[in-house]
Amino acid sequence: MPANEATPATALIQFDTPYRVPRSPVFARNMVSSSQPLATQAGVTILQRGGNAIDAALATAITLTVVEPCMNGVGSDAFAQVWDGQALHGLNASGCSPAGWDRSRFAKREKMPGLGWDSITVPGAVSAWATLSERFGQIPFEDLFEPAIRYARDGFAVGPHSAAVWQEATAVYSRFEEFSRHFLPAPATGQRVVRPELVGTLEDIAATRGDSFYHGRLAEEIHSAAQSAGAALTREDLAAHTPLWVDPIQQTYGDATLCEIPPNGQGLAAQIALAILAHLPQHEIDSPAWMHYQIEAMKIAIRAAFDHFADPSAMQLSPGDLLGSGVIERAAAQITDQATQLPPKALPGSQDTVYLCAADAQGRMVSFIQSNYMSFGSGIVIPGTGIAMQNRGSGFTLESGHPNEVGPAKRPFHTIIPGFALWRGEPSLAFGVMGGHMQAQGHVQMMTRIFDHQQNPQTASDAPRWIVNEDFSVGLEDGVPESVLRDLQQRGHNADYDRRLGTFGGAQLIMKQADGYVSGSDHRKEGCAAGY
Repeated sequence: MPANEATPATALIQFDTPYRVPRSPVFARNMVSSSQPLATQAGVTILQRGGNAIDAALATAITLTVVEPCMNGVGSDAFAQVWDGQALHGLNASGCSPAGWDRSRFAKREKMPGLGWDSITVPGAVSAWATLSERFGQIPFEDLFEPAIRYARDGFAVGPHSAAVWQEATAVYSRFEEFSRHFLPAPATGQRVVRPELVGTLEDIAATRGDSFYHGRLAEEIHSAAQSAGAALTREDLAAHTPLWVDPIQQTYGDATLCEIPPNGQGLAAQIALAILAHLPQHEIDSPAWMHYQIEAMKIAIRAAFDHFADPSAMQLSPGDLLGSGVIERAAAQITDQATQLPPKALPGSQDTVYLCAADAQGRMVSFIQSNYMSFGSGIVIPGTGIAMQNRGSGFTLESGHPNEVGPAKRPFHTIIPGFALWRGEPSLAFGVMGGHMQAQGHVQMMTRIFDHQQNPQTASDAPRWIVNEDFSVGLEDGVPESVLRDLQQRGHNADYDRRLGTFGGAQLIMKQADGYVSGSDHRKEGCAAGY
């Protein structure tokens, strides 16, 4: 629980940020970029101790479960793309629904629950850590946990973005007794938080290479808590979990190629939008026309995601079908200089995710993402462990016959996507824009800014963003000129400024140079890029 060490002096200091000051890009031969400075530092320390980019990414990810719990945790899911120096590999470590989730379990519901045990699928983040370390790691798995265990035991100071999200979550989660005991009251900015129950959990995972979470003591703790609550999740569901090695889908865009993990994630939506944009004329960056055509391409891609993306075994159209040249050309031909009005279609969205990337002097690059889904997740915390369980089951739909309809032992639609880009066939950019429904749209905006208009990663991140919401309205970030807003409205877009916390996500990017890397870290988060 939070340890309050506020003093009269700290109480006088203001932590809001009234000015938007562009950040400087960071240059180094070994690099880590994440949404939390302590986690970035953990990754850089591992690099300096002889670890490679995969080791650094994992140390960063593990540390994030402690120092940014309002976004991710030990009970999260994860995805990754890894350039190992010769080839690109994809890992889907999202978990399946419990085997007991037959359709009748949700018969009296109008939509999937967002909280509680019936929103929890098997968490896959721990399996991602172990699997990536086993295949690519250079240093002992246990060493990756040292920073996280230290912060859990000795405490860490909460940053301003985390404090704001934590406070906003209080009203949602305060009815959960174990959650309240572990995470409430919400800490203030700069307040020290300790997480003693998580120490033993992290030590157990480190010592067993994750096996405890799926087959050992921690699995039994999760099973016992689920059974006490009448939930469907069992030790058998945990034991059945296996992360999937997958071939990333590649979509060319001029001389660049955007690589994404195939569904059940939404990365394919970014590729559909870019494929459409490749058939449309170029426009001046940040102009109304430039933004309009991107928004229109994104609308089509989002609709495809809503209609078709699901567990790959349940999809009725393959990624190849959705990216087929005839399909893309017909979609591009529908776009005019006026907004199309697509019927609203709702799948859940959330802004609460962590993304990180890492790269080393030997040329390895990692794009990694893990998430609770909505803020702290389901509200369920496993007694005695500090494990907050994700609520990824909320990503299913109850629409009968839909590819993403809830069912037993099935992976739900996922928003989290790690991006990777090639330039003329060579590794170029590890990047992501955490933030639920924003993520695929953020990938499109980063790709077009960097590869069409040669913006450096930090500038591409700093630029004001747009978002197509789940109801196909358009939100603009402060910094987009009012003249652009008026132009979009005249074209028929239901557009306005959107000032909700976290709407436009947070980007982290590392781009390969001739010698070393250049990195950017989003000012919308409290993180940083660092290296040596």
